[in-house]
Amino acid sequence: MTQASSRDTALGLGMTTAELQISALRRYPDRTALVVGDRRYSYCEMAGRISQVAQLFKSVGLRRGDGVAILAANRVDVIFANWASQSLGMRYIPLHPKGSEEDHLYVLRHARISALIIDDETFAERGRALQAAAGVKHIFSLNGDLGIDLAAEADKFEPRELEPEARPEDICNIFFTGGTTGRPKGGAHRHASITTATLLSLAYWDWPKEVRFLIATPISHAAGGMLTPTLMKGGEFHILPGFDAKTFLETIERQKITCTFVVPSMIYDLLDKTEPDKYDLSSLEMIIYGASPISPARLKEAIERFGPKFCQLYGQTEAPNCVSYLSKSDHDLSQPHRLESCGIPLAPNDVKLLKADGAEAGPGEAGEICVRGPLLMDSYWDNPEETAKVFEDGWLHTGDVARRDEEGYLYIVDRVKDMVVSGGFNIFTREVEDCLAQHPAVAAAAVIGVPHPRWGEAVAAFVALKPGAAVQGEELIELVRIKKGSVQAPKSLEFIDQMPLTPIGKVDKKVLRARFWPAEGRAVG
Repeated sequence: MTQASSRDTALGLGMTTAELQISALRRYPDRTALVVGDRRYSYCEMAGRISQVAQLFKSVGLRRGDGVAILAANRVDVIFANWASQSLGMRYIPLHPKGSEEDHLYVLRHARISALIIDDETFAERGRALQAAAGVKHIFSLNGDLGIDLAAEADKFEPRELEPEARPEDICNIFFTGGTTGRPKGGAHRHASITTATLLSLAYWDWPKEVRFLIATPISHAAGGMLTPTLMKGGEFHILPGFDAKTFLETIERQKITCTFVVPSMIYDLLDKTEPDKYDLSSLEMIIYGASPISPARLKEAIERFGPKFCQLYGQTEAPNCVSYLSKSDHDLSQPHRLESCGIPLAPNDVKLLKADGAEAGPGEAGEICVRGPLLMDSYWDNPEETAKVFEDGWLHTGDVARRDEEGYLYIVDRVKDMVVSGGFNIFTREVEDCLAQHPAVAAAAVIGVPHPRWGEAVAAFVALKPGAAVQGEELIELVRIKKGSVQAPKSLEFIDQMPLTPIGKVDKKVLRARFWPAEGRAVG
């Protein structure tokens, strides 16, 4: 693992994630910690269950430094296994529920996994395939059909006081990227970076006084990172098996939810597929969104519909959740340009915008967001070449291009790999997408570059319309031409029923590009 000095000075270096978690469980023993359907777990029950799972892990020979992977739907067992492994100083590696078998096998082998936990109710077929091919020493199942029945065997141990065995220098999490540009890369995090993310969220987010947090995205990934701060606040963490817009709103009303996390595609579904006014959402005070860019026009629509409750986080696998933050007060409809921002960098993050020549971009100039500080991963697991690339000159190169205004707000204009170069002009696809989304008929828009014999690349747009809406493609192209100029106006526009999404809810531009680039012998992005 890389031991970069700039990250050894991490905020909270002497404290492990497990110590934060256990301190919360001890502080509020009688309160409700987890709510799944009709089942409620107190803080004390949760601590006891984690201790039982930890004892089971130790009984089969798992030790500090071993890798534990899990493939599961949104179940509390994911939390128990995660926190148990972290308390023992083991590496926790979630397999994305929508990932491919090929990528899952690669992760298990590459990360040298010692134990695999399978939700065999949802992933029985995949579990059997991984069991046969991965060569993992210990297989646990959540329903008893594959390997060791985790629940039944954990029940054999008496709950006891949790005592963390992890050390601050341990790798506690490895989060693998989606593999859109090749093999997945594993962002390896020591306890310090995860602790930093927790403390930053506690310090900067617009938390309500009473925290009842609703999650419908995978708790094995970003949403799971919101559990520790929720419990440190003495709050409740409500888990849905997945996202259904109607069920989501019904749960907010029934459970008096005060805060939640969503991705932009979920916001669009809430706007287009439900009637929010039919539900009592008065308890809801904080709607955190992130994971992918949001259309400012659609964000404005959401604020008008749900009220001034929105706040945005910006981060990535390599720097989770807390690089910058756009607060509720910044979502001010009297300053509509602010809705295009991803917020102000959070201290102690050091953030620069660097141009291609390495010079720092001035106010209003575009440059790649580069970050230093304690939030960053340690390295890409067992991948020194990619680690060296992403940490060029000691800065994490995020791959996101942004501008910064005079007040310090960041405005992401594109991914480095998504920028279209047409006839020598740099075209930021995010700006074109936001322009298209201003039309009242447009639900979502995505823009890519496609091969062109003269200009190298041409701008191509894909548009999904709101239910019952209609508009001509020529009208949308003309809208961009008027607002952004002829260079950025799409040269082609295609209507599609819905955007292809990655497992974490981002528009999957790789899918959109696939039919255009293979014949050219290369694939952009």
